[in-house]
Amino acid sequence: MKLKDGFDSNYRYILVAARRARQLSGGAPPLVDTNARKPSKIAQQEIDAGKVWFTTASTAKQSPAVQEPSRTEEGK
Repeated sequence: MKLKDGFDSNYRYILVAARRARQLSGGAPPLVDTNARKPSKIAQQEIDAGKVWFTTASTAKQSPAVQEPSRTEEGK
């Protein structure tokens, strides 16, 4: 497996995708338009689209591995 851009290892990519897939299966809305039905495939597409990012312990002391961008209220 080729190393994905923005990841220091394939293992970290799998961890980030798994955590995001867990969020999706728990009811989180997808961040990309897709025809995929499986949370793991949706998570991979979100990472490839640059919609999901992560931080490591060296860049932040305590933060979630997967963060969703904040959404602003429209029309206000």
